[in-house]
Amino acid sequence: MRFVNDGASMRLYAEFLGRHERCHFQQSPEWARVKENWKNEVVLAEDAQGNIKGGMSVLIRKIPLFGNLMYCPRGPVCDTGDADSLRQLLEGAELLAMKYNAMALRMEPDIPASDGAFRAAVEDLGCRVREPMDTGDLIQPRQVFRLDLRGKSEADVLAGFHRKARYGIRVAQRRGVTVRVGTREDLPAFHALLAETGRRDGFLVRPLSYLERMWDELGPEHMALLLATCGGELIAGAIPVFYGRKTWYAFGASSDRRRDTMASYLLQWEMIRGALARGDQVYDLRGILEKADPGNGLYLFKSRFGGELVSFVGEVYAPYRPVAYRLYRLAERAYMALRDRYTTRLHRAPAPTAEPRPRSWGIPAGAGAHTGP
Repeated sequence: MRFVNDGASMRLYAEFLGRHERCHFQQSPEWARVKENWKNEVVLAEDAQGNIKGGMSVLIRKIPLFGNLMYCPRGPVCDTGDADSLRQLLEGAELLAMKYNAMALRMEPDIPASDGAFRAAVEDLGCRVREPMDTGDLIQPRQVFRLDLRGKSEADVLAGFHRKARYGIRVAQRRGVTVRVGTREDLPAFHALLAETGRRDGFLVRPLSYLERMWDELGPEHMALLLATCGGELIAGAIPVFYGRKTWYAFGASSDRRRDTMASYLLQWEMIRGALARGDQVYDLRGILEKADPGNGLYLFKSRFGGELVSFVGEVYAPYRPVAYRLYRLAERAYMALRDRYTTRLHRAPAPTAEPRPRSWGIPAGAGAHTGP
């Protein structure tokens, strides 16, 4: 086990991450720089020859009244049955906890709930696995739709869509919707559309500066902005993030106008085509943030693109100061409930002239069809 402490080691870690099947952009060095209000440490697990076989990017932040929290989004990254790598990574995390006097390490791994080997391994190493009380009880979405692209052509993928998705794409094309690749200068227009979507669907929106920071750290190598227009009017947009051989649907927005064009279906298709062109193996539509019920609009929309619904293991945590962490989790749930109530009231009011900036504890929200990481 060792820590990344120089540029050369960080490059080796990024190369390892890009090759690994459990690669996730939120474990990348670039993402750690996006989260500028968190400190970042990277722990590596190595084999006898010094080759990297596991990694864990940890974000660390002081939580008022409770102390430091260590958070590992969608990590660790290693073979799930590799108990030695998990042991090395958790030993490194324990050293970090001593360095920062952290109350806990909180992980929400990119590992299916059905992976009993992983669950047994982390529990043997002293971690606890906590089932979420509801969909808002986790930072990351518990369920996502993932489309397997391996060995498939555009025709193969399109044939796997639900007929209503194919219909939506054709409608958008017939009604003159065009999709172009945007630049950093287009982010304010996209953000205005995102704010409009937030008012309509009842969620708070990240500030423009957050999207700009994402662009500065991830784009254009790992991020794109796609804009859908009709008759010269911007009516929808989306941000895909790509890392390793995967693409994630990170943000999406649509106008209240020209909903009849079904532009969001065409945007999804263009993002999937981009993933195929890059040779990606997975297109991740990210979370539904709702009960897996076909009656839910977000679930219904994402389910039409031929992906598999994947349920993750939930929260895995190592409590270094158990009482403090338990109190923090209670306070966090109370805060989230108040925030949701505030959001409901906010969006019942007339549209504001400027987007309010919500108070944040520095915890990244899970992404759905319209929200971001």
